[in-house]
Amino acid sequence: MNSKDHDSRLPAEARARALIDQQLTAAGWAVQDRKAMNLFAGELGVHGVAVREVVMAPGHGRVDYLLYVEKKVVGVIEAKPQGTTLSGVEWQSAMYATGLPPEHRKRAHTVGDRIPFVFEASGSETHFTNGYDPEPRARKIFNFPKPATLARIVREAQDDPDFPTWRAKVRRMPPLNEERLRPAQTEAISETEASLAAQRADRSLIQMATGAGKTHTAVTLSYRLLKHAGFKRVLFLVDRNNLAKQTAAEFSNYETPDDGRKFTELYSVQRLTGLGMLESSNVVISTIQRVYSVLRGKDVPEGDDPTLDSFVPDAPVEIAYNKDMPPESFDLVIVDEAHRSIYGVWKGVLEYFDAHILGLTATPGKQTFAFFRQNLVSQYTYTESVADCVNVDFDIYRIKTEVSENGAKIEAGTFVPKVDRRTRMQRIEAIDEDLEYKKSQLDRAVQNPNQVRTVLETFRDRLFTEIFPGRTAVPKTLIFCKDDAHAEEVVTQVRQVFGKGNDFAAKITYQAKDPEGHLQAFRSSARLRIAVTVDMIATGTDVKPLECVFFMRDVRSAQYFEQMKGRGARTMPKPDFQAVTPDSQTSPVAREKTRFVIVDAIGVTEHDFVDPPLMRKKGISLEKLLSKAASLTITEDETATLASRLAALELQVTSAERAELDKVAGQPLKKIVKKLVEACDPEQQAKAVAAAGEGADPQQVVDDLLEKAITPLAANPELRTRIMELRRQHDQIIDDTNPDTLLEAYGVSAEDKAREIVTDWRAYLDEHRSEISAIQVLQHAEESGTKPAGSTFAQIKELADRIARPPHQWTPQRLWEAYEQVEKGRVRPNAEAQVTDLVSLLRFTLAGDDELVPYADKVRERYQGWLRQQEQAGVVFTETQKWWLDNMADVIASSAGIDVDQLDGAPFDERGGIDGAVRDLGDQAGTLLETLNKELTA
Repeated sequence: MNSKDHDSRLPAEARARALIDQQLTAAGWAVQDRKAMNLFAGELGVHGVAVREVVMAPGHGRVDYLLYVEKKVVGVIEAKPQGTTLSGVEWQSAMYATGLPPEHRKRAHTVGDRIPFVFEASGSETHFTNGYDPEPRARKIFNFPKPATLARIVREAQDDPDFPTWRAKVRRMPPLNEERLRPAQTEAISETEASLAAQRADRSLIQMATGAGKTHTAVTLSYRLLKHAGFKRVLFLVDRNNLAKQTAAEFSNYETPDDGRKFTELYSVQRLTGLGMLESSNVVISTIQRVYSVLRGKDVPEGDDPTLDSFVPDAPVEIAYNKDMPPESFDLVIVDEAHRSIYGVWKGVLEYFDAHILGLTATPGKQTFAFFRQNLVSQYTYTESVADCVNVDFDIYRIKTEVSENGAKIEAGTFVPKVDRRTRMQRIEAIDEDLEYKKSQLDRAVQNPNQVRTVLETFRDRLFTEIFPGRTAVPKTLIFCKDDAHAEEVVTQVRQVFGKGNDFAAKITYQAKDPEGHLQAFRSSARLRIAVTVDMIATGTDVKPLECVFFMRDVRSAQYFEQMKGRGARTMPKPDFQAVTPDSQTSPVAREKTRFVIVDAIGVTEHDFVDPPLMRKKGISLEKLLSKAASLTITEDETATLASRLAALELQVTSAERAELDKVAGQPLKKIVKKLVEACDPEQQAKAVAAAGEGADPQQVVDDLLEKAITPLAANPELRTRIMELRRQHDQIIDDTNPDTLLEAYGVSAEDKAREIVTDWRAYLDEHRSEISAIQVLQHAEESGTKPAGSTFAQIKELADRIARPPHQWTPQRLWEAYEQVEKGRVRPNAEAQVTDLVSLLRFTLAGDDELVPYADKVRERYQGWLRQQEQAGVVFTETQKWWLDNMADVIASSAGIDVDQLDGAPFDERGGIDGAVRDLGDQAGTLLETLNKELTA
């Protein structure tokens, strides 16, 4: 009779104990009867012993198993027959935990009057309560922990009795250093830590838009938990093995916020290989398939293995205990792109581990929410990421052909090429019967090279006119194909259609030669413009310069589509983008990445799950959108489009221009864009309607939400004007479609051109008088009859920046030369007009000065006049004092004023700065500075 037959004849509780004995033994426990007790048994140094049937203190009965580690009592096990609801017998195990006989207390670890580790088990289910936790409660585990694990928990509790376990330590986390984090990342980390501390769920879910920094968020969280919360090891699950390399690089490059050291200088990061899990590892990176292979005791290859990493079993996997990777191996399991692998067939792998599970995804579905107990700790949508300039918005360009829409028919007797899928050998044969294929069979059962060529030729012919107008070089393009054979056909035809070589287009699939090398070249080379793939770059892989995502395959999953779409979403710093974009120096629209385009040749964007781009109205100008916002007649779709346009502008402007816009707006422009996006978000609208209560008109609630969002633009004409000025400066439309005919051709005199500039300048000042702070200062001086205290250099520079933008593109020199032509005899020559000469131009134009004099000349004249007045009044300055005054006058001449802080700069710093001024000018230093500012500014 074999052991299984024998076990099946045992009473139910005896069968359960037989299974429990096996599980304890597998975990390294020496299972003994009380009469044969030997506390020196088990693994040397740990001595994990489980003694059956031990009598406890009077009134506390007989415990099924008493657990010893290092010859001291640490736990109890209450055994019950299979099928018993274990939560119903917790009272019994608790009774044993508090019933240790007095003579054993010196040889026991306790928490208060309790033994710390309490288990209930039935052979098919095990519950575990860790008495060191702040709120001890039972949780289901796959198998009993190893004796060494319990010994470690005891040691850590003794080292830090106030915060003995990670569930306690996570409640005292130090403040998060937000310096290198985006707001969405800060929220995700903070809320995850709060969820860990609250312990209301053993799983947490972060929804974060693709490209918004999920991996960096996870690395930062992992660092904090390893350093501050007592976590020992983190498992980071990725969707594909090539993403494991990318994730490992993210950990390696992470600089800790405390002392700037790299993550890998402090903690060991390991990619799971055939060596299994290293004892020294703190972070293990793997696909779920590789973890499953290790649990089964199988070898895991070092490199990419699509057969392994893409394997999806037909039925849910069954997991067995593995002593080399026990359930307590990890404290945290991070599942990147959670929707791809956690539920269904792979669920058992995750539930094997006694760890908190954190999901990261851009697109959670119902199953995802269900698996994570509806515990969504933070949410950051794609449209929010566009509003924050973390990602760029997209356009959709649809290509339809007869074959791709309706399929085709091949008549019997037609000679057609047939390709052996395994060998790629081609032969010509006549088909025996009519073959009619649908569009769903295209490029799988039947391949039509003419359809592929038609699509690619359409893409080529419309690329620079409709898809990317104004461009002259092919933007980085990623084409998704149905399988490797389809990708082979497409990459061949791409090279032919564009008349280019191998370095222009490459196939990047697992079957291709050196896919990693091609992928790196696609990221960093200006020559490789088109990549053709199947799945390898579909999720997670970062290719920031990508501007075109081209679908030649259908996708039925909303989550997978969002991941594929997300390859084009990343923003990129201008210098990096220009380094890999050949036409960035010749085409104004190629200087920065402000959008990407989905080219759809299969109908994938027509599925219901595809959300439209933020820019819903393509044919309406920014100027018209702002005008409609001002009149409060803008629609919801137009509001979303306005948000998209402003988000793109935010990516184009310089930091100085952004600061200018933020100042005029009275708040960051990003904040305005975010409010526009939220007003168009169906979830936000639903919340607003619910908050309005019963009886409220839903449409009116939405209208009020939209009006509140556009108010910062509607109520600020100056902001709208400034936005349009900056838009004209950064955008140049190239019209290569409309022909032109000659009307007239004649010479224009320099004087006529100058008169036109002066007339336009005067009109500009009249129109914007209320917006220009420098004008307001001069106007106040004229009306009050006093000399102006001086327009600050920042005010004058702001005006110079504004007039330098299209359509005027004026400079002080150009305006000065125009006045020299128009006002002969009233304008002094000025070989190099400076920004401060705008003060003279403003006074001459608006205040009616008799002569247009360079600002520096006027300051010097006023300074000499002031010195003469001082001399006549009997004030004598030493040579040292004169040096200070001369240099102050020079600064005023070049900066339209001087303040105290400038005395600590050149040239004053060579004589002691502010302290030197006080030393040499005495108590009158401050008074002299104020006097020069008042007397010399013109």
